[in-house]
Amino acid sequence: MSNKVEKRGLVPKLRFPEFREAGEWEEKRLQDITSSVFDGTHQTPIYTLEGIPFYSVENLISGNKNKFISREDYLAATSKNKPNQGDILLTRIGKIGYSQVVTWSHEFSVYVTLAVIKKSALFDSHYLHCFMQSDRYQNEILKKSLLNAVPCKINMDSLRKTNVLLPKPAEQQKIADCLASLDELITLEAQKLDTLKTHKKGLMHQLFPAEGETLPKLRFPEFRDTGEWEEVALGEIAEIKLGKMLDSKKHTTGNLLPYLNNLAVRWNDVETSNLPKMYFDESELDRFGLRTGDVVVCEGGEPGRSAVWDGRFPDLKFQKAIHRVRFTVPFQPRLLVLYLESIAGTPRLENLFTGGGIKHLTQEVFARLKIPFASHAEQKKIADCLTSLDDLITAQTQKLAALKTHKKGLMQQLFPVLDEVAA
Repeated sequence: MSNKVEKRGLVPKLRFPEFREAGEWEEKRLQDITSSVFDGTHQTPIYTLEGIPFYSVENLISGNKNKFISREDYLAATSKNKPNQGDILLTRIGKIGYSQVVTWSHEFSVYVTLAVIKKSALFDSHYLHCFMQSDRYQNEILKKSLLNAVPCKINMDSLRKTNVLLPKPAEQQKIADCLASLDELITLEAQKLDTLKTHKKGLMHQLFPAEGETLPKLRFPEFRDTGEWEEVALGEIAEIKLGKMLDSKKHTTGNLLPYLNNLAVRWNDVETSNLPKMYFDESELDRFGLRTGDVVVCEGGEPGRSAVWDGRFPDLKFQKAIHRVRFTVPFQPRLLVLYLESIAGTPRLENLFTGGGIKHLTQEVFARLKIPFASHAEQKKIADCLTSLDDLITAQTQKLAALKTHKKGLMQQLFPVLDEVAA
């Protein structure tokens, strides 16, 4: 029997040709390669409408530079240590280990939830930022955070003692440039995805009539002279039913079958991997069963989030957290999903929710929701148009995911990993 022992692992698997004979990388503590590693102000900020930009974990990760403090508070917060261009900001609470190089030159301040690593001649800031996103470094700070009294937090002393790997400056620059070019491509593709989503959102608002109106702003040419749309309550054109209440102690006999829960229903998609199961009696098989073309709608969590069930396998059931909408008149099921998506986040849908912390869309209220109703031919045209746009969004999402996966794999090769050998 053998135990696994970690080796230092100071040579990456993948190396640029000109550095293959350059030897091992150096391993140093963070505090030994910079003049200072400090945290931000501990004083609770008082935000102002304008002033000096202020960064915390939340807006650093989101990229929203919309928090400001007064110059007086800025001077107090930076009286001992002032972050500057070229420094590295690193989150140390919550989503620990997210880093960003300061590329801007304007004055700013940071909260205690961020650490500032001062730039140094001993490392390229962009290289060190990339290394800090590697599995090796992320695993180290995670282990150190678990030793802390507060979960998901790394204290400053532990952070200063984290280990970083440094090749020669020329190799640092090469790695930073390689990953930066990939980041630029990822950013470009992410912008394309955002543009597609924004276009779809705007198009939906034009293809559906606004509340209280009977005609959309944008109409396909062949339907411009076909008259106004109707507005009907959903319950008048569809049967709406909640699924079975989950009770593992009470339901112990019958057919053990998979069912949809709230988490399985995404916008325009149903996730069917690793579905939970529960028992259904013979009398419940049809009552809580799904057919191709049924619309499944979340009752809680994110009420209204919905998708059309495509019937990819039989005998799928649904639990009480889900509404099953089955139309009783000719209606494009996909159109209901698109309409709910178009009004998501607006008072038109959110005013229907009940509950305090967790919002719910009850069956009775959902049935009263007014749905724009056009001819079946126009419904299909709209559904087909927006579905083709969804296909583009899906393809772009997959392209972006593939680039991120490629970057992750490349980083695992470009940075040394800890080897394991039998002892």
